[in-house]
Amino acid sequence: MLAVLAIFGALPWLVVAWCVLLSVVAIVVYGRDKRAAVEHRRRTPESTLHLIALLGGWPGALTARHAFRHKTVKQPFRLIFWLTVVLNCAAIAALAWWYDGR
Repeated sequence: MLAVLAIFGALPWLVVAWCVLLSVVAIVVYGRDKRAAVEHRRRTPESTLHLIALLGGWPGALTARHAFRHKTVKQPFRLIFWLTVVLNCAAIAALAWWYDGR
């Protein structure tokens, strides 16, 4: 959807690149956190995972959650995760609303 908005000039391509980059970061961080959980090592703080999602990496985080079966059951985490998705989408919608394509 971001690419479509960028193609039609409603968003800068930098936003698309940013979200793709953060999605890749999210996949890596979730994978490392899952491995740390299995190996009983120090974990990534949940606040870090939520911040990555909030800043635009939620598609990668969503993919990683299902691929690694990680953070899919814990209810407080799930609620906050979906809140970050809604807030990020609202921010992108607002940016698209005000962006004039120049």
